[in-house]
Amino acid sequence: MTQASHENGRALFGLPRLFGTPLRWLSAAALLLLGTPSCDSPMGMPDAGVVDLAMSIDGASCTMCGGACVDLQSDAKNCGACGVSCSPAEMCMAGSCRGDAADLSSRADLSAAPDLSAAADLSVARDLGALPDLSALADLASADGGMMSPHHLCGATPPAGAKLAPPPPVYAGTCPMLVPGKNTIITSGGPRTFLLAVPTALDPMEKLPVVFLWHWLGGSADEFLRKGEVQAAVNSQRFLAILPEAKSDMLFKWPFDLGVTAMRQEQEYKFFDDMLACAAAQFRINNNCVSTAGVSAGAMFTDQLAAARSKYLASALSLSGGVGGVAKPWGKPMRKLPMMVLWGGMKDNCLGLVNFEVASKNLEAELTRDKHFFLECVHNCGHAEPPLDAPAMMSKYASLWNFVFDHPYWLTDGDSPYLRTGVPTDFPSWCAIGAGKSVPRTGVCPSKPGC
Repeated sequence: MTQASHENGRALFGLPRLFGTPLRWLSAAALLLLGTPSCDSPMGMPDAGVVDLAMSIDGASCTMCGGACVDLQSDAKNCGACGVSCSPAEMCMAGSCRGDAADLSSRADLSAAPDLSAAADLSVARDLGALPDLSALADLASADGGMMSPHHLCGATPPAGAKLAPPPPVYAGTCPMLVPGKNTIITSGGPRTFLLAVPTALDPMEKLPVVFLWHWLGGSADEFLRKGEVQAAVNSQRFLAILPEAKSDMLFKWPFDLGVTAMRQEQEYKFFDDMLACAAAQFRINNNCVSTAGVSAGAMFTDQLAAARSKYLASALSLSGGVGGVAKPWGKPMRKLPMMVLWGGMKDNCLGLVNFEVASKNLEAELTRDKHFFLECVHNCGHAEPPLDAPAMMSKYASLWNFVFDHPYWLTDGDSPYLRTGVPTDFPSWCAIGAGKSVPRTGVCPSKPGC
């Protein structure tokens, strides 16, 4: 792993500079009154190798190379750094030259045949009567645009009689025209902004899963987009990513803590409703595959949203989040959501103020009690970026998005294909089904914790 990725790790799961920012005026008494801050890192410095960081017109970051504003994550002539060119057989994905280009191009070709290699893996589960019949794979490809691999259940035809997701919320007004990059929408709390990541070579008939991504305390939507390799992920795995920007009218940016009023929390839920409504108005989305994921402070809000908007959500991913303590308790979801609960082990805390292992285990206890399915992942690297390696021609976090695609809304309560097939082999070895089942990772941690 490069030094740049090490720096990114500190950014993605880092710590606010409590004693080097305007927060330093907070006394211990004020901390007790306001709640314990989540542990995240502001991004005061550009990535390693970036000489001149600028902002493009749509709000996404770029780098000035030879007088031109380029995206180091995808520019084949400036891949990862200015002047680094990929060969003709390669494409630039997530800041790295990856090939071969012909194979990558076929992934964006809507006429290309879907990958059917894993269909046999579901044959045993289908025999048990819990999964739909995937034998008519050509029908699945034509029905869902041909881009979602049919062995992911979000790309499958729901079984007869399954409970499907309701229609998306309805926006009170006229939705703005959404564009890739920065967007502004008027919602109950006033104007709010978010980033939209749209797959390349999008066919009008392509049916897209939707994933909401809530950033950490010291971060931003743009930083999540870059550090999470989100554009590369939506291109290769074919989904729509919505990255809300925090309103920043509270200490923790997102309304999850005990000091937040129910009215303020409902404003954020309405922000979610409005973003989903307008995305559905402009794109052909898969209502049965809408998910939410957050990091640290964003994860703690995701855990609140999962309960409050289970009517629309098919799944949720809590990445160093949890409930209890400074955070509000787990809510009362109207249905049981499959979840991924990931944290950094016993040392996942910030200066002893917030213990994300305790908060994550609190969440697991609630999910166990209510009989939700969940995957436990313990990377044992503290409050740092999970040590994941990018699969060939995929983004680093591909397995997280695969979890979303494997858990559509129409699964019965408490069910998961993993109960029959096991955890997919492309997932980290330190992920397992159920509380206390993960075997925490051992070995060197490539990214330093934020605290």
